[in-house]
Amino acid sequence: MSSILCIGAGYVGGPTMAVIAKNCPQHRVVVVDANAERIAAWNSARLPIYEPGLDQVIAQARGRNLFFRTDTEAQIAAADIIFVSVNTPTKTFGEGAGRAANLQYWERAARQILEHSRTPKIVVEKSTLPVRTAEAMERILNSQPGRGVHFDVISNPEFLAEGSAIHDLEHPDRVLIGGKSTPSGRAAVEQIVAIYESWVPRERIITTNLWSGELAKLAANAFLAQRISSINAISALCERTGADITEVAHAIGTDSRIGPRFLRASVGFGGSCFRKDILNLVYLCEHHGLPEVAAYWEQVVLMNEYQQRRFGSVMLEAMFNTVAGKRIALFGAAFKANTGDTRESPALNVCRELLDERAELVITDPYALDNARADLGAAAERVEFEPDPYKAAQGAHAIAILTEWQQFAELDYEAIYRDMVKPAFIFDGRNILDHAQLHRLGFNVYAIGKPPLAHFD
Repeated sequence: MSSILCIGAGYVGGPTMAVIAKNCPQHRVVVVDANAERIAAWNSARLPIYEPGLDQVIAQARGRNLFFRTDTEAQIAAADIIFVSVNTPTKTFGEGAGRAANLQYWERAARQILEHSRTPKIVVEKSTLPVRTAEAMERILNSQPGRGVHFDVISNPEFLAEGSAIHDLEHPDRVLIGGKSTPSGRAAVEQIVAIYESWVPRERIITTNLWSGELAKLAANAFLAQRISSINAISALCERTGADITEVAHAIGTDSRIGPRFLRASVGFGGSCFRKDILNLVYLCEHHGLPEVAAYWEQVVLMNEYQQRRFGSVMLEAMFNTVAGKRIALFGAAFKANTGDTRESPALNVCRELLDERAELVITDPYALDNARADLGAAAERVEFEPDPYKAAQGAHAIAILTEWQQFAELDYEAIYRDMVKPAFIFDGRNILDHAQLHRLGFNVYAIGKPPLAHFD
C-alpha cells in the first residue's frame, strides 16, 4: 500500500485523484490545497466543480481511501508518491509576459516538498509545464544530498477534456509517463505504471523520456486548437461565398487522413489550457531561436481571437449597426458544455464587446453564472444573470448561443419568439439549432459559417 498525495485540488487534481482512489482501493489518496473553502467543498455534497459523473466517483471513494485535507506539510511527510497539480498561469510581468508560464506556484510546491520530506519520494508533474522543467525540479529537490533523501521526478501530463473528464480518466486514449533512463528513474516509472494498470490496459500506457512527456502535452493541445482555428478560418470564407461550413466540414472529415473530430466551427475555443499552452509553446520556440515556428503557432491564437471579434461584428452589422440600449440574451457563459468553467470563455469575450457597444445584456447558463459573475469583475455590474433562459429572452432583441448546452437546443423557441422584440434575431455561435425551423417561426438567423436566413436584405 502506497500513500499518494496530490498538491492542488483544482479541475485536474480533484477528479484525477478521485478516479485513482476509486480504482486503487489498496492505496491511500490525499488531496491537499491551501484554499480551505475549496477543501471544504470537496468534503461536502456541493463539489467545487461541475463535471458529469464526478459526484458518483467521489461518493465511492471519499472517506474510504480518498481524503481532502489542508495540512499539506504533514501529508508531504507521510506520502510515498506526490502528484503536483498546481496552477501554472501565463506570466503577466517581466520577461516572457503574456506568453511564458508563471512557475512560482510550481517552485513553491517543490521547495515545500523538499523541506518536509524525510523519506525518498516520487514526484509526479501533473501540471502542464514547459519542456525541461523537470530538470529544474530535480535540482531543487536533490539540492541537499547530505540529508540522504532521494527524489525521482516523473512527467505524467493530463489529457482531460472538461465536460468529459471522468470518462477520459476511466477510459483514456493513452496515459503518458516520462522518466529518466537511470535505474531509479526506470523503477519510478514502473511504480506509476502499476497505479494506472489497475484499470488501464497496458498497451495504452506509453512510457517516454522526461522531455518528450513534457512536450507532448503542449503539442497535443496545440494540434487540437489548430484544428479548431482552421475550421473557423474556413467558416469565415463560407459566410462570404454562400458555402455551408457543416457540409464542408463533413466532406473534409470523411477523409481518413483527417477524420471528423474537432471540425465543428464555432465562436471559438476557450478554457484554461489551449491559449495558455500555445502561448507557452510560442515562447519556448522564440527562446530556442525558432521565430518561424513561434509565428506559426501564434497564428492559432490570433485566429481564435479574430473569430470571437468577428462574431460580435456580425451581430452589430445585422442589428442595423447599433446594439446600444438593446436587450440581448447570451445563452451560455461556460467555455463549453458540461462544465461550469468560464476561464477564457468566448461567451465572456463576446459579452465584453457588446458591453463596449452599450448593449443591455442578460446571461443565462445552467452551471456557470457564479463563475461568469466573478470573471467579468466590475463589468458584471452592467449584466443581468438569469438562470431561466425563457426569462432571459423576454423583451430581448436578440439571442446569441455561445455555449453548446443541449438544453438550449431543446427550448420552445416559438414561445420565446412571441416574447421578443421584433424583428427578432438569433445568432448561433455553436450551430446547435434548427435554423430553417427558426426562420419559419420568424427569426432572423445568423449562424457560424452559413448563409444568413433573414426576412429582409
